[in-house]
Amino acid sequence: MDQQDILRNIIAIEAEKRPRASLEAGETGPATEQARLTAPARALDRCGDLLRRRRAKAEFGGNPDEARPRPTGEVEGYQS
Repeated sequence: MDQQDILRNIIAIEAEKRPRASLEAGETGPATEQARLTAPARALDRCGDLLRRRRAKAEFGGNPDEARPRPTGEVEGYQS
């Protein structure tokens, strides 16, 4: 997956997150809707993580193609 593929994934996932606004506005509320909205956010986190790691490898002389997506649990476990 190259940088352009990652960016395309991010754009597609962001488009899927739009229904989140209706959930936050109280227009939807079933647990299934919540689960459906959570999946794109997790995928977006993974893509963002991969993109940051690819850019860091390139910046410091590494091969960005060596970066691989991390498991969702690992990405979501990061502390700010």
